[in-house]
Amino acid sequence: MLLSDTQRRKQDESSDTLFYDTPRFVTHVDEGFIDQLTQLYRQRLQPGSRVLDMMSSWVSHLPEDVSFAHVEGHGMNEAELDRNPRLDHYFVQNLNENPRFELEDASFDAILNTVSVQYLQQPEIVFAEMRRMLKPGGIAIISFSNRMFPHKAIQAWSNSSELGRIELVKNYVRATPGFAEPEAIINAPTSSSIFQLFGLPSADPFYAVIAEAVQPLTRSTNETA
Repeated sequence: MLLSDTQRRKQDESSDTLFYDTPRFVTHVDEGFIDQLTQLYRQRLQPGSRVLDMMSSWVSHLPEDVSFAHVEGHGMNEAELDRNPRLDHYFVQNLNENPRFELEDASFDAILNTVSVQYLQQPEIVFAEMRRMLKPGGIAIISFSNRMFPHKAIQAWSNSSELGRIELVKNYVRATPGFAEPEAIINAPTSSSIFQLFGLPSADPFYAVIAEAVQPLTRSTNETA
């Protein structure tokens, strides 16, 4: 196992379904982060491709001028997903209670996870599912900053430094058969720590881990691994 039982625990052990029952029509990162994420999607996502926006909300941050064949949305609050104009279809599922998706093997060209990976208690299973659903040559883009709901993040995340969290996500990828060595994008302004020292607002750091699917992986392979 990649994580110990202690590392998977959260301060608030109540069901995530209760926490996300109320819609939050806000963005959880600043405009600078969102602009960088949209530009990354513009560079890495192919027009006309099939995309799964995993752990999504009322916004997906996809480039407005890029069309996709299908954008599937997954999240925890139906009202948020219903307001998201980029989703062609969506479904609600608590991955900490059921980490397996009822979606077909090799059905997506890209899978996105935005500022949510810190809440996964069974990341090994979820990342294996991501790989199963990706076509060979497809990519997963996992983006995050230093913000979180601290009582809902797992201990492995809360107890790590920001660079340690990048390694943690890369290790999720490395532990999953069928992914190539992950790529990391780091844009943490050096001035941010100085601003924080004096209690002043600073730009959100931007981190992304990109994983390419290099060989087929089916549900049966995943479950027998």
